[in-house]
Amino acid sequence: MRNFLQNQKTIIGMIHVEALPGTPRYGGAMAEVIAKARDEAQLYAEAGIDMLMIENMHDVPFDRHVGPEITAAMAVVGYEVKKASGLRCGIQILAAANKEALGAARAAGLDLVRAEGFVFGHVADEGYIDGCAADVLRYRRQIGADDILVITDVKKKHSSHAITADVDIVETAHAAEFFLSDGVIVTGVATGTEASLEELQAVKAAVKIPVLVGSGVTVENVDKYLAVADALIIGSYFKFGGYWANGVEVERVKAFMNKVNTLR
Repeated sequence: MRNFLQNQKTIIGMIHVEALPGTPRYGGAMAEVIAKARDEAQLYAEAGIDMLMIENMHDVPFDRHVGPEITAAMAVVGYEVKKASGLRCGIQILAAANKEALGAARAAGLDLVRAEGFVFGHVADEGYIDGCAADVLRYRRQIGADDILVITDVKKKHSSHAITADVDIVETAHAAEFFLSDGVIVTGVATGTEASLEELQAVKAAVKIPVLVGSGVTVENVDKYLAVADALIIGSYFKFGGYWANGVEVERVKAFMNKVNTLR
């Protein structure tokens, strides 16, 4: 399998899918959810983004045991987003629904899954998340999805890592690489918070798989992150006011991509 993230300086724009059926904020019209995601995909493509990712961020409070309705809805949204944009597309299903995300990606023809809790356990705001590498990669083989990359958070945001306090982020990244992760993601402590440049540099020096930044990238700091990372996942900065829950502001994306294209 060719790892299309390796040394490519890929910019991945995040689509935060509106609340899905069965969740507290669902508005009752799946067609509107799909249309909004498709519209944002087209805006991103118009602005010159490299790749997209969808995530069910509006499904608060997040459930560690998502129902089939969420998996099915995300598969439909992913298919429509990729079709509308013509771009590669990844998927994350919260919370830690990594096998479900793989199933949705396989059905929708997507390219990448972002997985939580791949190695080591941690306590997230929705509860305990256990290591899942064996289950996820065996499932990927069972459904014939070996061409779908599985990239994995290390020392994930919105989580307590007290139970692995004696295992630093570099050792966590080593473990993810040893357990066949296709790439590791370094984040800040919360959505929109800058990742530590020192941690990013240390992880990049320690592993041979792609290293991504998963939070806090802006037009002001992109140069320092792009100099180290293989790819950047950007959500909050591309939205109106720099807030993740707002719609995509195409002029922000264009200005960002103009700067990126001068750097790479």
